[in-house]
Amino acid sequence: MALLHKATLRPTKLDLLTTWLPGRPWFAGTPGAEVVSRGAYRFDDPAGEVGIETMLVGTADGPVHQVPLTYRAAPLDGADSWLVGTTEHSVLGRRWVYDGCGDPVYATALAHAILTGSGQAEEYFEVDGRREARASTVTIVVDGAADTPVPAVGAVRRVVDEDRTLIDTDTVELVVVRRPVAGADASAGVTLSGSWDGQSATVPLAYARTR
Repeated sequence: MALLHKATLRPTKLDLLTTWLPGRPWFAGTPGAEVVSRGAYRFDDPAGEVGIETMLVGTADGPVHQVPLTYRAAPLDGADSWLVGTTEHSVLGRRWVYDGCGDPVYATALAHAILTGSGQAEEYFEVDGRREARASTVTIVVDGAADTPVPAVGAVRRVVDEDRTLIDTDTVELVVVRRPVAGADASAGVTLSGSWDGQSATVPLAYARTR
């Protein structure tokens, strides 16, 4: 379960991505063009310390890009190259926003979501002491999950940041599809797929394979 705050961000997540995305090797769009959201889904950090949100964004004349983001209350050691930017959250204060592919908390959450078949977290707002469900903007399905224990992910050993970004950990190999299109790759492992407004057919978003 992801418990969210009704808050404002300065700058917004889309403002940060408009600046950051053109510098990525997998970006296909017009640099400087406004980035708009097509949908988003979340995972849970069991420790409750790191926010984990995957955004599907694009420009008016370009494809949809998938950007996992993690939100932290302090900088992540050794992750400067994965920093998207900082923002001021009206409830939580300053947040450091990272590309999740370089954050070990995201790798653990993604592996768990895929290999257990649990998919995305349910989202709630807390309003006047009551929890109100937030409607999902992306429908997530998992294909191929086995009824077996999920190994501890361990350290992230390397990340290869390409159209299909590889996250190589001690026990699990993960792939994040940066520009989702139809056509699953069965050899890549268990598949997490999704659909959203404007994308009615389910397309692969990420893969996981144990060593």
